[in-house]
Amino acid sequence: MIYDLLKNIERYEGISKNLDTAIKFIKEHDLDTLPLGRTDIDEHRVFINVMEAVAKPEDEIYFEVHKKYMDIQIDLEGIEVIETAVGDLEEITPYDEGKDIGFYGAVTSARCVMGAGRFIVCMAEEAHKPSIACQDERTLKKCVIKVAVEE
Repeated sequence: MIYDLLKNIERYEGISKNLDTAIKFIKEHDLDTLPLGRTDIDEHRVFINVMEAVAKPEDEIYFEVHKKYMDIQIDLEGIEVIETAVGDLEEITPYDEGKDIGFYGAVTSARCVMGAGRFIVCMAEEAHKPSIACQDERTLKKCVIKVAVEE
């Protein structure tokens, strides 16, 4: 997991070719101007989903795990908490290979407060729980950049 300020994102170049493609896109585009929905950056290898969401209480959300893609999550409007699991997971919904997602519970986690100017990268197989309400903030506009794991 990487949690940092957007102004520092280039520090993470060189981890993978696909991540470099995503970082280049972030640096060269105003994410606030992208339309809602999916925008392909590099076919199926790197794409961005811009969405409006409602943050929920922590106990209404499960940790999610992806195996084929890592996530870069950036809040464009509003603020949320994203937790990352530390330790063992308890399966809630088995991993679905077609949807690249499984849902889990975890006893121990780290909390990352998002908001303007911050980003988080959750590597493939790192359990994370996005869209947790932060105080009275509920409405979000965010982007999730899906970055394929290189074989």
